[in-house]
Amino acid sequence: MSDVTIKVRENGPYRITGPFELVDADGNAYELSPGETVALCRCGRSATKPFCDKSHREHGFEAKERAPR
Repeated sequence: MSDVTIKVRENGPYRITGPFELVDADGNAYELSPGETVALCRCGRSATKPFCDKSHREHGFEAKERAPR
C-alpha cells in the first residue's frame, strides 16, 4: 500500500495524496474515488469547504509554515 503524503502548498491548500479516508466532524466519510488527490482549504474562505476552491488567490492568503530543519 502506498504512503499518504500531505503537502503544505505555499500560501495555498493542503494537498493530500495516497490512500486515505476523509471524515467530517460527525464521523461521516466523504465519498472519494480510490487514489483521488484532494486539496483542503486552509484560508477559511472556500465555498466548498473542506475542499479548496482557490479563494486564497483572490483574498491574498499568506502562510509561513515550514517544517523544522
